[in-house]
Amino acid sequence: MTQLTPQTTIGELVVARPDRSRLFSKLGIDYCCGGKLTLAEAAQKKGLDAASILATLQAIESLEPASHSVNPSELSLTELVDHIVGTHHAFLKEELPRLAFLTKKVAAVHGDQHPWLREVHTVYLGLAEELTSHLQKEEVILFPAIRNLEKNAAASADLSAPVAMMEHEHAEAGAALARLRELTHDFTPPQNACNSFRAMLDGLQHLESDTHEHISKENNILFPRAIKQFKGAHHA
Repeated sequence: MTQLTPQTTIGELVVARPDRSRLFSKLGIDYCCGGKLTLAEAAQKKGLDAASILATLQAIESLEPASHSVNPSELSLTELVDHIVGTHHAFLKEELPRLAFLTKKVAAVHGDQHPWLREVHTVYLGLAEELTSHLQKEEVILFPAIRNLEKNAAASADLSAPVAMMEHEHAEAGAALARLRELTHDFTPPQNACNSFRAMLDGLQHLESDTHEHISKENNILFPRAIKQFKGAHHA
């Protein structure tokens, strides 16, 4: 693992851990063309404090295991909905635009040498559009209905149809993610890939991982429990 010091170059930091590109993007630090600058130089150029950036990186990386500390099966329906929105929906709303930019940029720069990048961009845009619409349906229609179900199951509406629709869309998203993995050769960067290329592949892999976890919580825990609670209240 690359040593975290102010004299480490931005490029070295991102090569060692491509997910660091997220923080650098937020800070406006160029980690691709400006990758030869040391962290100290890049921070100075932006009027930022290198020590603070290092501390942020270390804090983010040390807290990563904590994201798995919640046991979804122990949460109430409302708590689980809030967890999904606050964790997975929030992640997608931030990450989808970033990856749209990266897939477009990498395809434009490297598409002649690697023609599959153009399909990556096309497949990704379809997935992102589908996920954006999916989140809205859940937040506006299904999740409020599940919250109401927990408050008053006897007076709640039947959730079977909207749940079936969400599960169908989950399957479509899973197929798109599988295609992205296939196209990118399991998210493997070509030899001498630039940092934007590496950041894109890392982002797509992280998107796959988070979306799989997201779908699992809904398909395997939230939806079956909600359907069971509705049926129990209406067949008592």
